[in-house]
Amino acid sequence: MVWMLMLIMAVLFILNFPMYIAMIVAPLAVILTYFPNINPLLATQQLIAGVQPIVLLSVPMFIFAADIMCAGQTSNRLLDFVDTFVGHIHGGMAITTAATCTIFGAISGSTQATVVAIGKPMRNRLISSGYEDEDTTALIICSAIIALLIPPSISMIMYCVVTGASVGDLFKAGIIPGLIILFFFSLYNFFRAKKKGIQRTKKIDLNGKVAALKKAIGPLGFPVIIFAGIYSGKFSPTEAAAMGVLYATLLEVFLFKSIKFKDFRNIALSTAVVTTAVFILVAAGSLFSWAISYARIPQMLTQAVLGVNPTAFKILITVTVFFYIAGMFVDSIVAIVILTPIFFPLAVQAGIHPIHLGIIVTLQAAIASVSPPFGCNIFTACAIFDRPFLMVVKRLPAYLIMLIIISAIIIFVPQVSLILV
Repeated sequence: MVWMLMLIMAVLFILNFPMYIAMIVAPLAVILTYFPNINPLLATQQLIAGVQPIVLLSVPMFIFAADIMCAGQTSNRLLDFVDTFVGHIHGGMAITTAATCTIFGAISGSTQATVVAIGKPMRNRLISSGYEDEDTTALIICSAIIALLIPPSISMIMYCVVTGASVGDLFKAGIIPGLIILFFFSLYNFFRAKKKGIQRTKKIDLNGKVAALKKAIGPLGFPVIIFAGIYSGKFSPTEAAAMGVLYATLLEVFLFKSIKFKDFRNIALSTAVVTTAVFILVAAGSLFSWAISYARIPQMLTQAVLGVNPTAFKILITVTVFFYIAGMFVDSIVAIVILTPIFFPLAVQAGIHPIHLGIIVTLQAAIASVSPPFGCNIFTACAIFDRPFLMVVKRLPAYLIMLIIISAIIIFVPQVSLILV
């Protein structure tokens, strides 16, 4: 069964079929071949059930809020604000990029959106300050992955849909790991800029900082709404997403006057395209999970890979490796909906906290998005910066080493991700 499943998916990928087709056809073929008494209509029910969880309503709203702010002035105001505080130190422009990606991650929940929103305006600033093109591109795409750990995060929502874990708790748990990544990246760029003698910007006086804060106070309110609403229990993640859309509209249309209501047609169309792609993958993933569970493929795979009664540590290492490798070849959402049902029951049985596991899964999805050969951030950067693949990946190794170290910290010290839960 396993070989049949893998063979059909491989053939469909080679023939360039869409990902969701492979995720539907392969498990369906296994079920119909080995379990012919099953009613095929059950497959349709599973597809529909996959997109029924109420928490999925938050996904299009978070995407819509991010699209509204990407079309407006939010990213530039955030960049100017952070730059006034850290731009004058060694590596200040690079630290500004990483810190702004972290803040914007609390708005978008998407690495690709962060690459576009922060990378476009920041790339020219970095190059004009003396940073090499390779360093600049690697910094932008790696800093953007913090968006998957800083809530709201679409990958976290997908994990919770699959496992039934608390979205609010997982959102809280991602804050400290996200800040640790920011710290590592900032420290690295501080010493690298100092060593290479990259010029620093002029230190801004108090009046300049206050002026920048006034301009950024609106965008900074978005993460406040998300964090405060969820932490206080006033909002569910879905309600927080709805408030985000309202807030983004008030900010960009009425306060900044950067977009008009006629622009909402194109913004909503962009959101609809991305949302449709996400939901199709989620529906296909639901069918895939149901089919392989019915065929007991997860039990066969885990027993073959992990043996009988594996330790929690062995499970975490296996999860880390599997999700990282899968994320290098497919979208993180696909990896989560396919692999999570395989490892989650075994992890819980071994005493691993579902939220701790969720952070590890999300982090590996983030790291994989900047890992060759098919990391989605790499190709996003190639497209929007018009740069060749080999140039984009040239300076990634240093960041990947830091991310591997952070992964080890989170695996060995669970409280790093659980202290706020």
